[in-house]
Amino acid sequence: MADQPTSLVRYTTDAGAEVAVLTFDHGPLNLFDQAMFDAVTANVADLTANPPRAVLLRAEGKVNSAGVDVHVFDGLTAQQGADLWRELFAGIAHPLEALPCPVVYAAHGLTLTAAFEISLACDIILASPKAKFGLVETVVGLTPSMGGPQRLAERAGSGRARELVMTGDLYDAQTMKEWGVVNAIEDNLDEMARSLTERLAAGPTVAHAATKKIVAAWRSGGIAHADEITSEVSGALFATDDLRGAVKSFLADGPGKATYTGR
Repeated sequence: MADQPTSLVRYTTDAGAEVAVLTFDHGPLNLFDQAMFDAVTANVADLTANPPRAVLLRAEGKVNSAGVDVHVFDGLTAQQGADLWRELFAGIAHPLEALPCPVVYAAHGLTLTAAFEISLACDIILASPKAKFGLVETVVGLTPSMGGPQRLAERAGSGRARELVMTGDLYDAQTMKEWGVVNAIEDNLDEMARSLTERLAAGPTVAHAATKKIVAAWRSGGIAHADEITSEVSGALFATDDLRGAVKSFLADGPGKATYTGR
């Protein structure tokens, strides 16, 4: 086990873009105990304070995560339980979704409860063929409460979300891909995940952030709300160096030749 439950490493790609890699490395099961929750919360705060141009979440070990250490729940009152979920939304799920850059999650093995819910707060989920996913909180008489059911319903439909949560079964990567939860299945997961993250980091970062804002508006208020905010959000892109440079590049050299600085 590493000294810290997680690591957050930033590096600059050959294209000059900063990427951050957040790795779970907390024993053989990567259990989410209080130390793990605290570490991920601190990592997300670091990313929020100084956003890179793309983020990759991944894990060391045989499993991505076997879920939450049940000691976290032992003896909590109803109010303490509510406070716990409020803190995890405020410290992990919501700021992760709000990062102004693409966020990729790589699930290489078993991905349960908190880890699965964190993946659902990311933009793109990649999985290895042997990955399995589950929201298995029913084993302790609980429902997933870090946003899993609602984010699963958004991706897979409400009937699928209820099935997955109520049965507490494990679902393989292929099923999750067919349901629209997993974006792609990759044999060389780590290599492909890093490659995609670096490719996204080299893109027009402010435009990617605008895409996330528009989709977030749709998620909270439907097409009409997204339409309302799109004009301002997209209009602001015309003041960016990236759009101005890319338009000039397109006119001079055709499509696909522009390079982006994230400004």
